[in-house]
Amino acid sequence: MLDVKRLTMLRDLAEHGRVTAVAELHGVTPSAVSQQLRVLETEAGAALIRREGRILRLTAAGTALAAESEHVLAALERAEGAVRTLDAEPSGELEIGCVPSALATVAAPLVAELTARHPRLRPRIVESEPEDSVPRLKQHGLDLAVAYRYHLLGPPPWSGITAVALFDDPLMVAIPEDLRQAVEDGGLGPLRDRAWISAPTSSACHEVLVHACRNADFTPRIDHWYSDLRSALSLVATGLAVTVLPNLLCADPPAGVAVLPLPGRGRTVEALVRAGAEHQPAIAAALTALADLNGGETTRRGHRGGRRQEGETCSFGT
Repeated sequence: MLDVKRLTMLRDLAEHGRVTAVAELHGVTPSAVSQQLRVLETEAGAALIRREGRILRLTAAGTALAAESEHVLAALERAEGAVRTLDAEPSGELEIGCVPSALATVAAPLVAELTARHPRLRPRIVESEPEDSVPRLKQHGLDLAVAYRYHLLGPPPWSGITAVALFDDPLMVAIPEDLRQAVEDGGLGPLRDRAWISAPTSSACHEVLVHACRNADFTPRIDHWYSDLRSALSLVATGLAVTVLPNLLCADPPAGVAVLPLPGRGRTVEALVRAGAEHQPAIAAALTALADLNGGETTRRGHRGGRRQEGETCSFGT
């Protein structure tokens, strides 16, 4: 019989490629990971890994078993859910990761809704970007994550994760008000010589900004770097910089800032859970609450920041 914890280590090695990364995820030493993988080989009756210098590689058998492990783990999640559904009411702690841009507009209403509906449930929010939330979900450090996916960047390689779309969040360009007409007429082109504000280079927001500018046939001159793009609007208000950011961050921009939608789809805000865990009572309750919020106020929030005054145009040419 194959050991589930060892299967999880093999899956994590397939995903992260380094024993040290697997050791960090599981809170053990690299030598302990290597030992557990050798035991798994004995259980499986096949060579699962091979050593190339100081690096461990999966064999064909190891790759196949790692892929199948996702089905095994999802089945265990469903089995746990079947047992927990016998409880009359969802209860206990529910760990929810949430991207910073959705803390106020998604996480806060979700906590209020869950607390009102299920008094025995204790939702707990932790700020977390998608690239951090997914490993934490897989290691059971989170039960659910509110994340996002940019359509320009393609689907993320998240195996073993179920994604539930909540609402679309358009991309916007924030500019000084006196540039409104130029951008409405000429798209991003008139901004080629402007100073730009970007999120850190490791972020999807940075990639999307650069992609949008290159589609307009220029590379942005990035002079300013903000982790909090909402705060970047204050710098835009000085007339000295421009930026691209999600609509969720654009509500009530400072005086002197024009916020215009970029053509095309921006990103989808979604709920992530471990595959098979969506039927566990507490997680199902959170997904139901998110769906109800999404059907009403949350959907409108996804389009609020760029809302224009009567008579204003809200798009521009490319």
